[in-house]
Amino acid sequence: MKADLSDITFTAIAPVIWGSTYIVATEFLQGFSPLTVSLLRALPAGLLLLLIVRRLPTGIWWFRAFALGALNISIFLSMLFVAAYRLPGGVAATVAAVQPLVVVFIAALLLKAPIRPLSVVAAMVGIVGVALLVLTPQAALDEVGIAAGLAGAVSMAFGNVLARRWKSPESLLTSTAWQLTAGGLLLVPVALVFEPAVPLPTVPNLLALAWLSLIGAALTYVLWFRGIGRVDSAAVSALLFLSPLTAVLLGWVFLGQSLNAFQLVGILSVVGSIWLSQGVSARS
Repeated sequence: MKADLSDITFTAIAPVIWGSTYIVATEFLQGFSPLTVSLLRALPAGLLLLLIVRRLPTGIWWFRAFALGALNISIFLSMLFVAAYRLPGGVAATVAAVQPLVVVFIAALLLKAPIRPLSVVAAMVGIVGVALLVLTPQAALDEVGIAAGLAGAVSMAFGNVLARRWKSPESLLTSTAWQLTAGGLLLVPVALVFEPAVPLPTVPNLLALAWLSLIGAALTYVLWFRGIGRVDSAAVSALLFLSPLTAVLLGWVFLGQSLNAFQLVGILSVVGSIWLSQGVSARS
């Protein structure tokens, strides 16, 4: 599928905004548990969009909305925050960076898309770039955190490919509302059983949650699912490398974190990986 520059640009906005998740969660949401943050990020956004579109699924789309909501929202977000809380940000980001590589093979399985060697190379270059960007010699490993990061990456990879395969009969806004709402509802009983009570939120907490939900979920998922429908699977998944890149740059700008030579090479590798993926998509 050939996409123009505007499609790629609009889609890229989503992972750039998602890159702010780590700094927002660590600086403004201390004391909140992973599943609670995932729930408060997804459900309000979904209900807001559902209030706007005022349409519920029908027929097979009840099952598909909850299946996609589980893969793209419930499992992905909860595993993302579990990994973020149990691993240093660098390790979590590197584990999650395997998703573009996983998408190449899942798309071949479910969409009969050809496995292009250059797409695999681009994904590997991106993973190396992310590792150079965020890994440090002091990075500690935690088996549960690594397993959660891998599970989240595979879950969203399957969800993205299935969202492309199952073309919704409704508008993009409607299908996004269904997924966010379904994903948020699936998290409610899990959070109630396994998570501690939500702490009394402060004004910074509320602003952070509003950013994660309204901008980091409602807006970005609309842009992301739009891109899934318009951009080649491997090319759109490669844009996810922008998330750890954005996280590193935000830490440099706002937290005074330094950038060394390895990180600069990592930035160039990430940019090169995205450029190569888009080039492969355009040539096909």
